[in-house]
Amino acid sequence: MDIQQFEEQNNINNDESIYIWDEQEQDDILEKQEWKKDPNYFKKCKISLLAVLKMLTHARMGGHNEVMGLFQGKIKNDTIIVMDSFALPVEATETRVNASSDCNEFIIQQVELLEKAGKMENVRGWYHSHPSYGCWLSGIDVQTQTLQQKADPMLAIVIDPIRTMASGKIEIGAFRTYPENFNKQVDQGQNQQVIPLDKIEDWGVHYKKYYALEVSFFKTNLDSEIIEVLWNKYWINTITQSAIFINKEYFVNSLNDLSNKMKNAKNKGRKGDTVITVNDLLGKNSLGEKEPIKYALEKNQALVNESIKNLLFQYQF
Repeated sequence: MDIQQFEEQNNINNDESIYIWDEQEQDDILEKQEWKKDPNYFKKCKISLLAVLKMLTHARMGGHNEVMGLFQGKIKNDTIIVMDSFALPVEATETRVNASSDCNEFIIQQVELLEKAGKMENVRGWYHSHPSYGCWLSGIDVQTQTLQQKADPMLAIVIDPIRTMASGKIEIGAFRTYPENFNKQVDQGQNQQVIPLDKIEDWGVHYKKYYALEVSFFKTNLDSEIIEVLWNKYWINTITQSAIFINKEYFVNSLNDLSNKMKNAKNKGRKGDTVITVNDLLGKNSLGEKEPIKYALEKNQALVNESIKNLLFQYQF
């Protein structure tokens, strides 16, 4: 997959006007603070290809450990626009990241350097990775984002590098938390999440405390050279390694997780008079059908990529 195919698959549009900086407009938006009147005020999130490739590269370097960073952006009506991102020096595990005491000093230095480089956008949120287990907010994430929103407008982004690599489609989510005691309406879209069985409890306890924004991507000609360098770094790492073998653990764990969900649904269906179907456990709105299809498509995509690579490199020169 080259950069053009990647852009087409992820519907990345060219938008030169988005780089126009209007300080007065941003000051007016911050003064009005419309988001305080409506917890669902922000509906959309636009992310630059430059920022998302930097996030992906950072997340892939973390392997199965979570990574964390910040991003800069601006506000346009009900949309948060992410212009750029940078990684943070944090201690990471497979389930969480912990900022060190030097992290705040690093952030201040980084922001000062970006301002000197002419990037006027403020920090508008944070991102972190969920390697192989989807894009949603855990209990700790909800606490972190709730704290971040005290300096509103702020956004939380979650990216899954392993699922992205398996399918070629960017697996990403943008979220904002609700005020305490806010009565959220049921969001059927969030029930479409593919959540591993060992994460379902954490997701189920907290998913009503936040909502997801509609995410889209854009690029500009100004970023083309930097994007090409980032893509080469991202793609060279991809093409020189086998997606099937790199993601072997992910594919195996996905099938095991699906099998365990079906067994649980079958066992629960035997208890009492209430019949519990696979859809009840995997999620409504036909997610019980979509989850197996999703895994099958990801595996097939990996096989196709491996076949193409073998055809390209089967001859030795």
